[in-house]
Amino acid sequence: MSRNYTPITPELAQYVRDITLREPPALRKLREETENHPQASCQIAPEQGQFLQLLARLTGARRTVEVGVFMGYSSTWVALALPPGGKLIACDRSEEFTARARQTWREAGVEDRIELRLAPALETLDGMIAAGQAGAFDLAFIDADKANYANYYERALVLLRQGGLVVADNVLWHGKVADPTVHEADAEAIRAFNRKLHEDPRVAISLATMGDGSLLAFKL
Repeated sequence: MSRNYTPITPELAQYVRDITLREPPALRKLREETENHPQASCQIAPEQGQFLQLLARLTGARRTVEVGVFMGYSSTWVALALPPGGKLIACDRSEEFTARARQTWREAGVEDRIELRLAPALETLDGMIAAGQAGAFDLAFIDADKANYANYYERALVLLRQGGLVVADNVLWHGKVADPTVHEADAEAIRAFNRKLHEDPRVAISLATMGDGSLLAFKL
């Protein structure tokens, strides 16, 4: 153990990937195809995907929800951890990007475990709550527009059972959250979100610093 962070050089990051990553072929194909996509930063790092899958296994997840699908990388990782009969509700509003997600789900053999809801995510989440699904979910992953992170989080807490887990991506926002000279809207939104969770007595929290940072909130 150490009280200090080990600096992650490109060489060390590659070493970590080489000795830990077990990326399924369908996901490796998607990652390589989208490496130079103009919005490639919307996709989580492979280590984060594998971490999400581990969290799904550790929580014994059967029902999960994802806010922000992009091309299906993270949802595929999680769906691969679900048992028979498990379900992931995938919330997004882009038909273009989710068409590629559907292809990945098919190639990975998890299409039957994922239900895509094409609509503004807040509408979908509110509809699920209104339909009596409060407390019915085990894991929620948030990776969408930063201005609504707090709103997605509140809905996720309602949908999660006690002992369920919220995972929110990009909470380091490329390091800008720690730079007091940066006042762009997304950085401010993430700062406010991080403070909100730090002060929220309803959850236990921890921050995993891989990728752009994932904040974990365990519902007490």
